[in-house]
Amino acid sequence: MDRCNGLSRRQFLKKSSFAAAATSIPAITRGAGAKGNDKIRIAVIGCGGRGTGAALNSLLAPTTVIYPDPRNGYHTENAQPGAKIQAQGVEVVALADLFRDRLDQCRHQLAIVGNPVREDLCFTGFDAYRKVLEIPEVNCVILASPPCFRPRELRAAVEADKHVFMEKPAAVDAPGVRSIMKSGEIAKKKGLAIMAGTVKRHTPSFIETIRRLHDGAIGNIIQAMAYFNVNDMWMIPREPGWGDMEWQIRNWNYYTWLSGDCIVEQHVHMLDVANWAMQAHPVSAYGMGGLQARSGEEFGHTYDHFAIEYVYPDGTHLFSQNRQIAGSDRRIANHAKGTDGSTDCMTWINSKQGEWKYDQYAHRDPYELQMLSLFESIRSGQPVNEVQAVAESTLTGIMGREAAYSGQLIEWDAVLNSQRDYFPSELHLGDAPVPEVVLPRTYKFY
Repeated sequence: MDRCNGLSRRQFLKKSSFAAAATSIPAITRGAGAKGNDKIRIAVIGCGGRGTGAALNSLLAPTTVIYPDPRNGYHTENAQPGAKIQAQGVEVVALADLFRDRLDQCRHQLAIVGNPVREDLCFTGFDAYRKVLEIPEVNCVILASPPCFRPRELRAAVEADKHVFMEKPAAVDAPGVRSIMKSGEIAKKKGLAIMAGTVKRHTPSFIETIRRLHDGAIGNIIQAMAYFNVNDMWMIPREPGWGDMEWQIRNWNYYTWLSGDCIVEQHVHMLDVANWAMQAHPVSAYGMGGLQARSGEEFGHTYDHFAIEYVYPDGTHLFSQNRQIAGSDRRIANHAKGTDGSTDCMTWINSKQGEWKYDQYAHRDPYELQMLSLFESIRSGQPVNEVQAVAESTLTGIMGREAAYSGQLIEWDAVLNSQRDYFPSELHLGDAPVPEVVLPRTYKFY
């Protein structure tokens, strides 16, 4: 909890001296009415590391730093004596999480930066998300619970007329993806904003590189690659008294019903970049995966590696890898080859016209930039809606997972219309039944 998105507590305190000033801005809005100078009041649903990080990002996003000498730049890390930090009214006012200890950690972090949250606006339990959505002052929510809960929480938020930032992925199965898409349609009709956690789309270097790609910098794309190969992940040791439900939710990334497996939960970032570059989603997936390095019940049943070949409508192949194995080579990247050149989709293009590199300094953290984009869209009355893109990228990951689990070629329409639902039949922390996934040899896709 001392680090969120690479930002240390000390750095955050340095960047967040604006927070106390924010409390003086009047709150006059609810739901879609948050426009102009109205205050944005946020409820965080899911107070783990990413939920806490997103809350801190939301507080940093609307800051404006003014220097006596403009030559000093506009990055808060370069603040000089006499610099003034002005806040644009954003406040975290309510918290919801299944577990009290996670909520308390988030609340503590917010208090450190000058954003205390009242005890009577903190809720725990499986229905905690509904309680914060009933708070009239809340007009925006951060959804950062484990991915399996995303569809129901998004639907409830939209029905409650709240703007939304939802982490990726959008869901863990096809019914969840279809629900997300429907919620996106409802939000559009209501004029509500929905920002997704696919942060590459808010990273200046990716935006500029892919813009050039779409303008024909490398001609027609004929081959693409996507990698998310990292070391092993965190694991929380089981404590006495934890039933299977609590144990699995606290270690949600190791269970398909909670996370969607690593190809959906983590690799969705690079699959999203590939879809963005291709301006399409794949029509089929074929590949493999497995559990090579992790053993023991503490690591659940998700795979630690996948290798999938995707095919897009124009016949272009995307070769995809992701891995979570200790001591392995780290590679998080995209590449595309075209008829006239190649690119990493992020910082450089080599083409017949020569070499281009993105060499501008990105002054802001992209996690802050995406929050800023959300808030600006709300205030301008032109709400952003990223649901379709993140739903398609999520389903791309699901299609790859189902291909690896089943050993079969899986087509887009089949997976989109699948009735396989990973959500449990009951939700309580006792001896509630948890979904099981039967992996290859007996696994059938349907």
